[in-house]
Amino acid sequence: MDGLADMGGTPGWGTLRPPKRDEPVFAESWQGRAFALTLLSSRLAFGGYNADAFRHALERLDRTAYLDDGYYGRWLNCAELMLTESATLAPGAIDARARNLRGGQVEEPPVPEPRPDYAPTAAPVGAGSLRPVDTPPAFAVGDRVRTRAVSVPGHTRLPAYVRGHVGVVERIQPGHVLPDTNAHFQGENPQHVYSVRFDSRELWGTDVEPFALTVEMFESYLETNA
Repeated sequence: MDGLADMGGTPGWGTLRPPKRDEPVFAESWQGRAFALTLLSSRLAFGGYNADAFRHALERLDRTAYLDDGYYGRWLNCAELMLTESATLAPGAIDARARNLRGGQVEEPPVPEPRPDYAPTAAPVGAGSLRPVDTPPAFAVGDRVRTRAVSVPGHTRLPAYVRGHVGVVERIQPGHVLPDTNAHFQGENPQHVYSVRFDSRELWGTDVEPFALTVEMFESYLETNA
C-alpha cells in the first residue's frame, strides 16, 4: 500500500541530518522501554516475530502517530495497533489504563473477539528470512528489467518511486520470504531477490544530479524490459 512510510523520493521533508557518532542509542529512558515493549508486543500479537506484519502496521499509522511522536513513539503506536487487531487488548484500553494511573476511575473496555482474518503463522525470530527457492532465477546479471507499475492494496516492499522504471540487474541475492504475503499471514512464498541499479535521471528526470541507486527487488516486482 502507498502509505506515509513510503516517502522515498518525495519532496518537502527538509534537510536530512544524520545522527552524531557519539549519540546514545536511547536519548531518553522511555525510549528503551518503548523498544522492549514493542518487541514483547510482537510476540504476544503474532505468536512469533514477523517483521513484515510489524512494518505493515507501521505504514498504516496516521501522520500524527507516525511522525509527530518520534521514532520510538511510532513503535509504541504500532504496538498498540497490533495488540488491538489481535484482540490481545481492546481499543481504548491503553488510554483507560493511563488515566487510571493518574488517579482516574475509567472502566477498561472489554476485549473483543479476534478478527476472522487475523491468523498469525509467524515463525520465531531465530528462523530468519532467508529461504531456498526451487526454481532458477528468471533474470541474470546484466539484464535490463522494468519494475511493475502497480499499486498494491496491502503490504509491499516495492517503493513507489521506482515503479515503472528501468534498471539493470547487478547481483542475484539469496532467496527471501516475500513480505507481500508474509505480512498478511498468507504464507512465506520465498522468491529470488535482485540488486537492481537505477540511474537517478531515469527515476527523477534529467535535472537531477547523476548518480546510481541500487534497490533490492523481489522477482515478482520485475518484468523483462523488451
